[in-house]
Amino acid sequence: MPLSVHVLALSVFALGTSEFMLAGLLPPVAADLGVTIPQAGLLISAFAIGMVVGAPLLAVATLRLPRRATLVALIAVFGLGQVAGALAPTYAALFASRVVSALACAGFWAVGAAVAVATVPPTSRARALAVMIGGLSVANVLGVPAGAFLGEGLGWRAAFWAVGAASAVALVGIVTLVPAIPRPRERPRLAGELRVYRERGLWAAVGTIVLSAAGMLCAFGYLSPLLTEVAGLDAGRVPAVLALFGAGAVLGTALGGRFADAHPFRVLLTGLTADTAVLVAFAAFGRYAAAAVPLTFLLGVACFSTAPALNARMFEVAAAAPTLAGATTTAAFNLGNTAGPWLGGAVIDAGFGYGATAWAGAVLTACAVGLAAASRRPRRRTPPRPPAGTGGTAVNPVCSEV
Repeated sequence: MPLSVHVLALSVFALGTSEFMLAGLLPPVAADLGVTIPQAGLLISAFAIGMVVGAPLLAVATLRLPRRATLVALIAVFGLGQVAGALAPTYAALFASRVVSALACAGFWAVGAAVAVATVPPTSRARALAVMIGGLSVANVLGVPAGAFLGEGLGWRAAFWAVGAASAVALVGIVTLVPAIPRPRERPRLAGELRVYRERGLWAAVGTIVLSAAGMLCAFGYLSPLLTEVAGLDAGRVPAVLALFGAGAVLGTALGGRFADAHPFRVLLTGLTADTAVLVAFAAFGRYAAAAVPLTFLLGVACFSTAPALNARMFEVAAAAPTLAGATTTAAFNLGNTAGPWLGGAVIDAGFGYGATAWAGAVLTACAVGLAAASRRPRRRTPPRPPAGTGGTAVNPVCSEV
């Protein structure tokens, strides 16, 4: 695996820490800024909204720009957004800083995924994307619990300062270790890349990503109060439990990346089914600390085992438009990340309690299983005719998964 892919994973560590660390900081953020916990949860949605909007816009805007220079600019803007968040005096200012950071993060994911795919052969795409996504998994192991630990001891703003510092380290790594990507012989044309949106398989892949991400964030977005208010854990133990989720995410990403190139649908359906089962178990037994802790680990395994297959599938159905494929994947994941916390907040505000967010998430992931299964229909390609007069034998029909 090229060194540049590991550098991208290091950058994703900073991006992922910022995106998900608020799951462990909602109570202190809400108390400091004078808002409710569901309102604080919308800061997760604010980041996701910026990702949804920013991914396609920045992919189009940077389509013909040098890849490395684009990555440098985006990680720099992201780091400045973390500084702005640390200094935010009001909820509105913090909300705005999250959106700006998310725009830069979205562009980085789209361009970074295209760079990772471009540096490896097609048979290793899922592995390369798994390494890159591994940065997000490590963020859940180290970054998110560290953010919760800093928030508990030094205040939630210290977590933003720490992510800003990590962004600076990532910037140095990109400048020094990511090589310049040669420009294609033919300049990319937006009209040509947009044709991929005519493919039904692409929209099925998008829907599956949205539903799976929304199901996970519906519950995970409120994991901190769920552990303390429902399972009865002490707040000081939340960072350790979040680290367990991250450890499960690392294991799930490794397993998914190991098998997704050879068995994409098997990995996808197995992971989504396991995700649904874990969420149902969380809803049924999450009030017991002895069950909630191991289920948090299993939730990380199940959720992240599908990520390499979901990403690789998108690059397969949109192979003619790799930049927009990365942007579409990013937008789809974060459309789910937007809807998940919003739905979880709505469930809480309706009086069903924190535990009901797991039931809602399970419904969404079950729908993702159904959509993924329905999209697995073979498409037969017409075999080429042998040249006239040669007496050759036609090639057997090839059956490909849509």
